[in-house]
Amino acid sequence: MTPTTIAHAMQALAAADPDIARAYPRVGAPEPRHRDQGFATFFSTIVSQQLSTEAAHAIMGRVNTLLPELHAKAVIDIEDQALRDAGLSWRKIEYAKGLAEAELAGTFSADELEQLNDNEAIAAITQLHGFGRWSAEIYLMFSLQRPDIFPADDLALRVALGRLKGMDDKPTPKQARQLVEHWAPWRSVGSLFLWHYYRGEPL
Repeated sequence: MTPTTIAHAMQALAAADPDIARAYPRVGAPEPRHRDQGFATFFSTIVSQQLSTEAAHAIMGRVNTLLPELHAKAVIDIEDQALRDAGLSWRKIEYAKGLAEAELAGTFSADELEQLNDNEAIAAITQLHGFGRWSAEIYLMFSLQRPDIFPADDLALRVALGRLKGMDDKPTPKQARQLVEHWAPWRSVGSLFLWHYYRGEPL
């Protein structure tokens, strides 16, 4: 999603939702976000779960030293203890090996996700151990650049949505999905806006 696409989408969202129309001039448009596609991004997602950005970055630095070519066969071939010494927990090593095994067995292909529709891609990702719906939706948004994804399990997103809508508390994931149904087909940009709003809305 380019800045031009985001600007177009924000105009459509403001026309569809008076709360966005009110907030948009106050905080402005969100910046595009992009992550690489492929196996290495899925591996990095496993590493980063429940860690600070700094800690995950440090572990990935050590992994990249161990595995300059980060692909499925390299992950299968390396000793578990080497990954443990790099900073991965035993559970994350299990997830990483499972990801690599699925790639090599052909039951999962990171490179073929682009050919699937949103629901098919989410289903393919969430059948992997260690990947829930949120991880799948984030991959679709940032790596595949799908325009109509709303990761309702994201806490900051729901806090921002509750604030935007003047609610006393944050909505549940189910309520959040219902509240943004009319944002289609631009729910990814709406999500970017909510994260932006969460950081920037004047109190």
